[in-house]
Order: sequence, then C-alpha cells, then structure tokens
Amino acid sequence: MEIVKISTNFIKLGQFLKLVNLISNGGQAKFFLLDHKIKINEILESKRGKKIYPNDVISVDQQVFQIQAINKE
Repeated sequence: MEIVKISTNFIKLGQFLKLVNLISNGGQAKFFLLDHKIKINEILESKRGKKIYPNDVISVDQQVFQIQAINKE
C-alpha cells in the first residue's frame, strides 16, 4: 500500500489521479475512469469529482493507496 499525503481536508478523485501520476492532466480523468476499476473504501467509484478524505483507501486496478493528512503545526 502506498501512502499519499495531502495538506487539505480532501482531494477530488481527478486530482488524486494526477497527484499519483496515473494521468498527466485533469482532462484525462474522465477517460481513465471509463477504462479502469477504481474503488474508494471498497466501493466502486466513477465520478472524478468524488471527494477523498484522510484515511480513505483507494484501489486502482491492482494498486492500493491510502490518504494521510499532513500535520499542520
């Protein structure tokens, strides 16, 4: 499982895909979601605007990621 750290309260699925280098720009998210099986906390997801929060687990095909918040002190 790969840890992905964010400094905001949430990240949208399209932004997440770009952050982990699965797509190179936001416009590709729609087409990526059509061709790949993506689950957020074991629930199949197809909306690029879906909000992902710290501790969520995202599965993209065979890759698994967990979102963690960056502690702001």
